[in-house]
Amino acid sequence: MNINSCYTSPLSQRYAGKEMQYLFSPQKKFTTWRRLWVALAEAEAELGLNITDVQLDEMRENIENIDFEEAKRQEKIFRHDVMAHVHTYGKCCPSAKGIIHLGATSCYVGDNTDLIIMREALELVLSKLVHTMENLKRLSLQYKDLPMLAYTHFQPAQPTTLGKRCCLWLHDLLLDFEQLSYIINSMKLLGSKGTTGSQASFLELFEGDHEKCKELDKLIAKKMGFNEVYPVSGQTYSRKIDYQILSLLSSIAQSAHKFSNDMRLLQHLKEVEEPFEANQIGSSAMAYKRNPMRCERMAALANYVIADSINPAITHATQWFERTLDDSANKRISVSEAFLAIDGILNLYINVTQELVVYPKVIEAHLMAELPFMATENILMKAVKKGGDRQLLHERIRLHSMEAARIVKEEGKPNDLLERIACDKAFMLPADELEMLLDPNLYTGRSKWQVEEFIEEHINPVLKEHAQFIEHEISIEV
Repeated sequence: MNINSCYTSPLSQRYAGKEMQYLFSPQKKFTTWRRLWVALAEAEAELGLNITDVQLDEMRENIENIDFEEAKRQEKIFRHDVMAHVHTYGKCCPSAKGIIHLGATSCYVGDNTDLIIMREALELVLSKLVHTMENLKRLSLQYKDLPMLAYTHFQPAQPTTLGKRCCLWLHDLLLDFEQLSYIINSMKLLGSKGTTGSQASFLELFEGDHEKCKELDKLIAKKMGFNEVYPVSGQTYSRKIDYQILSLLSSIAQSAHKFSNDMRLLQHLKEVEEPFEANQIGSSAMAYKRNPMRCERMAALANYVIADSINPAITHATQWFERTLDDSANKRISVSEAFLAIDGILNLYINVTQELVVYPKVIEAHLMAELPFMATENILMKAVKKGGDRQLLHERIRLHSMEAARIVKEEGKPNDLLERIACDKAFMLPADELEMLLDPNLYTGRSKWQVEEFIEEHINPVLKEHAQFIEHEISIEV
């Protein structure tokens, strides 16, 4: 069938990178199944079962030799994907076909593969998260002392610096990084637990030797790059693990969504913009527009990931006893798509922060339009020091501020609050003294120093430890 005549996921066609797509590809999945069958056979041989080197070599040599069409034919016959691949593997390993999957159940390859792939996918997410953090670190230091309006309730409030605002986005990612590192380091393999988790089949194979059953788990884990297996399970690993992982991806999506929202507001203010390419079209109707499409896409994909995290929660909650199969179809979709979507989000986050466009003059104009109101506390203190009555002056400032605000809002004129105060003899403050109080740096507090301290104490150690990820290459497909 022509690819244009059937559904294809936008996550692979438009959003996720090639590396993440490969991790959830059939090739990766089924070669991992075969690696697990090799590990099982090797471990069983090492523990005394009658499995020969010839059989093991044959299995190793055919890990990549997958006849996908034959596997499809076998699945139509057996209506069982694992047994279809057991038979397909056996056809290219004739001497080993009798010992492939020996003692195991379907979840031996299915669940262990899912855990292996999810850990590799989390490591890819970590690399892109670190790259994003490096970009935000650079922006934080570059603009650590560029004053700009800060907002509470999206109403102008005490100024901050652009660098300090970048640190707020960066701190969210640091929290995500810490949780991500914990989950990667704590992940375990299911191992070889058998049909209900009791290892009964392996106890039979090893003629009642409990220590060999335990050692089998350890050997398989080591061969597959894990230090431990989950200590108890039913046939499957607890689906709560999927929930923990997708909750983490949801957390990263939340951080990215917050950034994208702030960026879209800043682009509306014309203070900061996402990259806009020379031939890019913002609107099919309005040629002048520069829509923040990258940040809007980040928000859209983030909404999907956040909503998707409820899938494994419901799946885990509704499992029966040692296992049911009502998790399978949901899990195939929800886990893979969460990773593909978060990959697309981080690609966009890297792209936007790599090429962020800042307009200092617009930032300054907006700040200076509001700064007279914010300077009133300093004006009040200075006038009191000159002998003025604090209560009287407070009321005078209130009245002048209200009138200046009315002029700005109703007549569209510039903020003339300082001129009004300079003309009010009760303040005893000439215009030149008032102008000195309009240095924006007087109102940004410790913003600059907070940036430097945060980067030095909390961000640099992370980036130094993971420096190999900072130049991770990404591309935006559309």
